[in-house]
Amino acid sequence: MSKYQIAIVNSSSFGKIFPEHLKRLEALGTVKHFTVDGEIPGKELAEMLHGYNVIIASVTPFFTKEFFEYKDELRLISRHGIGYNNIDLEAAKEKGTIVSIIPALVERDAVAENNITNLLAILRCTVEADSSVKKDHWEDRAQFVGRALFNKTVGVIGVGNTGSCVVEILRNGFRCEVLAYDPYKSELYLQSFGAKKVELDELLASADIICLCANLTEENYHMISTAEIEKMKDQVYLSNSARGALIDEEALVAGLKSGKIAGFATDVLEEEPGRKDHPYLSFENVVMTPHTSAYTRECLEEMGKKCVEDVERIVVGRLPERAVQSQSYYLV
Repeated sequence: MSKYQIAIVNSSSFGKIFPEHLKRLEALGTVKHFTVDGEIPGKELAEMLHGYNVIIASVTPFFTKEFFEYKDELRLISRHGIGYNNIDLEAAKEKGTIVSIIPALVERDAVAENNITNLLAILRCTVEADSSVKKDHWEDRAQFVGRALFNKTVGVIGVGNTGSCVVEILRNGFRCEVLAYDPYKSELYLQSFGAKKVELDELLASADIICLCANLTEENYHMISTAEIEKMKDQVYLSNSARGALIDEEALVAGLKSGKIAGFATDVLEEEPGRKDHPYLSFENVVMTPHTSAYTRECLEEMGKKCVEDVERIVVGRLPERAVQSQSYYLV
């Protein structure tokens, strides 16, 4: 068995919570962590990773066509997650690079749970109330009168793996009327989870709360912008655990300033990492977490194991499970 050079790129968790995952990789070859700017040019990234024939990748950086043009032998990019919109699949195919992802069910419960957790935090003023108590202002509690989630009309945009779990939590746990917009899912499919299939305009006009759970595609980039926010109810709440670029950030900020949006919870940004000067953070009615929806011990353990298994399969010439780009001359 030949030794492999394995790069772990921009992952803040892989091998740190479960060091046994690193040990399994180290039995296969050299392992090194890299932290790079999310917008690093492809050529520069390729030069930095010269000699590495396996990459375990996070949501950034972008493995572009330019990256593959300058990259030497690369057998595998194993995504430490379920999305792969930061990888040019056609360019990977041309270079014989397998691209694999985590099975969707591994992240389903954790990401859905965090969508609702962040939503509840903003509805119930949890962060502000906690901060007040820590400043010894217990008596100020009347400032933190929130809104209930129970029995609300909630719109869920994107009812795939995560969205279907969010629907179940809302319908079965909080007795919500759930409206669902997903042009790729049938009425019967949505009903099976407890949601009513509607068009986007109806969802925007009717929902007290909107949860974004959609994959990011060219078609739905900035699908929530000025026109969509204008169609929403006054004092609407939004929670996003999917992709930051589903929302036009300038339009969202304008909605917060005007009071149209009563509260916003997000685990994602269009450009990550976010910093303390991000416009969202100038509002007390915003809760922002640093893309940690999948960060439960249970989820990270299974994600890490899957990435390790991907590498172990490549080493012996076998195709990893959940390979989205599965053609390679490196396979037996």
